[in-house]
Amino acid sequence: MNNIQWIEKNGHKEYAIIPVDIFERLIEAAEDKDDLESLRNFKKSDDGFRIQGEMVFRQIDGESPVKLWREHRGITVELLAAKAGISKSYLSQIENGKRTGTIKTMKAIANALEVPIDVL
Repeated sequence: MNNIQWIEKNGHKEYAIIPVDIFERLIEAAEDKDDLESLRNFKKSDDGFRIQGEMVFRQIDGESPVKLWREHRGITVELLAAKAGISKSYLSQIENGKRTGTIKTMKAIANALEVPIDVL
């Protein structure tokens, strides 16, 4: 840092002229600091919930998110229906797109699958 030149105005240092390599290191350090701050903010708000890419692609291809999550959790239609307090046939119709569940039903299914309702 001995290569810094100062430009003074009224007897006070006003500007610094620094070599490019020092400038580039300063820019990199500032970017690293910003990245670390972004990571800290993300970690504070992260709820830990993740959706696997395969599930996203299958849903894009038209598969029911209820069915995808049920299979991902490794539970049967019978067990999920029981946990959600609905009939097996109603759940099957929701999974096959023949019926849409009410908000109450979808909340019960989401709770049974341990997922946020908005993923269903």
